Amino acid sequence: ARSTREYSFRSSIVHPTTRVNEHNSTGRGIPVINIDFAEEETLVIEMIPKGSGSENNSWLRMAIPAEGVDAIKTFVVDCVLEAGGKTCPPTIVGVGVGGTADLCMHLAKVAATRPLGSRCEDAEGAKLERELSEAVNLLGVGPQGLGGDSTSFAVHVETAATHITMNPVGVNMQCHSARRARATFRPTGVEYGY
Repeated sequence: ARSTREYSFRSSIVHPTTRVNEHNSTGRGIPVINIDFAEEETLVIEMIPKGSGSENNSWLRMAIPAEGVDAIKTFVVDCVLEAGGKTCPPTIVGVGVGGTADLCMHLAKVAATRPLGSRCEDAEGAKLERELSEAVNLLGVGPQGLGGDSTSFAVHVETAATHITMNPVGVNMQCHSARRARATFRPTGVEYGY
């Protein structure tokens, strides 16, 4: 709230039905705060703001296992094509595969907000990242949807085990700006970065 009042942090958060804006960039359930635990004696706080251009282009498909990996690839490519220039490409395409519907979309968001150059820790997920990156950049959407071979900076995939009768696939985009800020707190001090 303070950053909205004192700095140039745009006030974009409204009530979902009344559309009332309290002009403090907060509201019921917002901001979204995710907490992950690690073994290290560190605390990492990372802020990754996202705009509605990329958020409005989010999809979930509850695929069935018999459709195989090709269904995952087709769905992701179709989503990127449907988004066109609305996501401010070149984008980072986040893909969640597996888990439950809600976990899958969370994985897609985690994937979309991972740093460029990072790879999925799951070998099959990393393979899917390479294959999808190539396929997406062959679409010809290009920067800002004006055509070209740079539709996406990267496709990031995150996976989770899932029930034997389903295979959810989620897609969440991150626009070319991919803003982020990070503070890492250690016993020896604080380090700031991006």
